[in-house]
Amino acid sequence: MQTLQSVGGIPGVSGNRERRSPAPRVPGCSTYIRRYLISHFNEPVDIASSNFTEETAVFGGGANLKLAVSNIIKQYQPALIGVGTTCLSETIGDDVPLILREYILKNHDPEGPAVVSVSTPSYSGTHIDGFHGAIRATVDALAKKENPDAGGINLFPGMLSPADYRHYKEILSDFGARYQMLPDYSQTLDGPMWTEYQKIPAGGTPIKEIVAMGDASGSIELGRVLAKTKSAGKLLADKFAIPCHSIGLPIGIKETDLFFDRISAITGKPMPEKYVQERSRLIDAYADGHKYVFEARAVVYGEEDLVIGMASFLSEIGVVPALCASGGKSGHLKAMLRDVIDDFDAKGITVMEGVDFVEIGEAAKKAHADFFIGNSKGYKIAREMKKPLIRIGFPIHDRMGGARIVHIGYRGAQQLFDCITNTIIQCRQDASPIGYTYM
Repeated sequence: MQTLQSVGGIPGVSGNRERRSPAPRVPGCSTYIRRYLISHFNEPVDIASSNFTEETAVFGGGANLKLAVSNIIKQYQPALIGVGTTCLSETIGDDVPLILREYILKNHDPEGPAVVSVSTPSYSGTHIDGFHGAIRATVDALAKKENPDAGGINLFPGMLSPADYRHYKEILSDFGARYQMLPDYSQTLDGPMWTEYQKIPAGGTPIKEIVAMGDASGSIELGRVLAKTKSAGKLLADKFAIPCHSIGLPIGIKETDLFFDRISAITGKPMPEKYVQERSRLIDAYADGHKYVFEARAVVYGEEDLVIGMASFLSEIGVVPALCASGGKSGHLKAMLRDVIDDFDAKGITVMEGVDFVEIGEAAKKAHADFFIGNSKGYKIAREMKKPLIRIGFPIHDRMGGARIVHIGYRGAQQLFDCITNTIIQCRQDASPIGYTYM
């Protein structure tokens, strides 16, 4: 079982990081992000910390890091340890890879866990940068070319919900495809009830499957901005000549069609009839509900690739994504939105990159939006403007079920379409002087 613990305050399994000022004590960083994850997923999340003090902040945290790794091995017996850095360790210049190499040389154990480190200071980028950095670092450290005849598909699914991950796996299984998906928190962050506490939950991507990524027949990485970065899929293409198919998150019909086309191209198999039917029902729903959503206006915010996928979906159902905003600073957001939205310039869409919620709130007031769609952090703005907020993505702190939202595929588009349509109908119904009961 693949298990990623964390040393230094950032959970290697997802690389989540919030944009915040450097904290004086790294244990606070660990506590903060642990609570952040638990609040969204409603599952226990253990994060170890190397516990900087005033002394180690001056003289370096190498000794603490080595002790933390030893303690994790003793207490958890993990197959893999993920080490993420915090602001303080990066600011004082600790060479974490060197410290870990020294530890491994001194404590060499052929049966011991793999150790993967990734640079994740919270003053550099957003949580999605840490997520993708952790995936790339893991693949770089473990993937090998051992069995060229093994084949299979590497899937890098983007940072979505455990329910999305289960749907990805269902789709690939229905194609009869061999695949390796990294990460896979479909069970670890949305698991069944325990009768007793488990230090390491069941699930995850097995180490042997990460190693086998070097033998894959092709990689699919999901995210249009991700396609412009040094991703895990491109690393495998460079190291092992594995074709990398970079496409957008499969949200809505157009982007989901592209996802299924790529799987068909790699496997040589047509789309299973089950999904042909799901697609057909979705088109019928679009026709039924078009009169309610047409020309509604939305404020869309979140990490860049989710904003692009959601804006593409909104555009195809007739909703104008009037404001598309993200804290990401890739510089590609507007160009990618133009690629997925027909008549982009004619719709007068405002695009904002590298912004916070104060800036988003100011722009939202000028967008004349009917609803907001994004994570819980936009609630204050939506409440102030008396507009409904449809919660998607991460984090969702003020509602149940964030881990069970399906965003992807025809099935996810159907659920999103129904939710958006019913939200618009309810707003009109509540505003009606007679409170009509038939649509």
